[in-house]
Amino acid sequence: MSGKEGYIEVKNVSKRFKVNKRANGIPGMIANMFRPKFEYKHAVNDISFSIKQGEMIGFIGPNGAGKSTTIKMLSGILYPDSGEIVVNGYKPYEDRKEYVGNIGVVFGQKSQLQWDLPVIDSFELLKAIYRIPEDKYKKNLERFTEMLDMSGFINQPVRQLSLGQRMRADIVAALLHSPQIVFFDEPTIGVDVVGKETIRNFIRELNKEDNITMIFTTHDMQDIEKVCDRLIIIDKGSKIYDGKLLGIREKYGTTRQLDVEFVENYDVAPIEKVTIQELDELDGRKKRFIFENREVQIDELMNTLLSGYAIRDINISEPEIESLIRKIYNGEVS
Repeated sequence: MSGKEGYIEVKNVSKRFKVNKRANGIPGMIANMFRPKFEYKHAVNDISFSIKQGEMIGFIGPNGAGKSTTIKMLSGILYPDSGEIVVNGYKPYEDRKEYVGNIGVVFGQKSQLQWDLPVIDSFELLKAIYRIPEDKYKKNLERFTEMLDMSGFINQPVRQLSLGQRMRADIVAALLHSPQIVFFDEPTIGVDVVGKETIRNFIRELNKEDNITMIFTTHDMQDIEKVCDRLIIIDKGSKIYDGKLLGIREKYGTTRQLDVEFVENYDVAPIEKVTIQELDELDGRKKRFIFENREVQIDELMNTLLSGYAIRDINISEPEIESLIRKIYNGEVS
């Protein structure tokens, strides 16, 4: 199902905050009481991007990068100091009353469910708040309950639920009114492996069937890899990457490794621009060849090895997305 181009448009948006600046210690505290000093810090600095309807976007960055500030502006909680945000014709911070009926928000660390009430009672309350028509409410409730296997605990108080059960209920709570855009903030934090997979499968299926635009902020790169098609990375308030997930490997993951199991323990001749490591496996018959894919053609390397030695097995390893993201955060790649 194709979506509208420019469904979400963020153009040259900046946001800064006024921060109290004072000297350390008691004298600084006293001076600040009488003559406070302030400075301005940019949380978001001239950021622009466009999102199509139905896209699954990973919006990530290190702590303090400006992710939360951007999401709050997209959801209408904060105003930008400059620039413009338009979402499906709405300016979130100006048309908030009409806009909130079109979005859903899932916070992994903050529930919108009533702690002492059964899950179903919280759903009924949300039905009243959003003025969801009875037929739509019943249809969504039945569908989501089945997809997330919630029938066994929907009548239990929220305080009795496991973290995985509560997260499933929170996701349903954010979707009952059929929003067209959903913001996920750490949707699987603390959830066990089986629970994470259930949530990810549900999100993928819902996106495919309903063409819902979904934006994820998370530190769990498994969420990003298994759910998102596109990644936007910001750091220090600025966008540093915007593209396909696979593009991260193409742009930053230049190092490759080839693990080769030889028939016998050969003394392999040096190969230009390739580092050879002997692994402590199989009595020295297994060796690792490390190289930069921009400098060494993997086909040529494999031909060299296959033509010169008897080989039992070859395994090519791609760099892990998580390790590449960490290097980007740490400024190890540019």
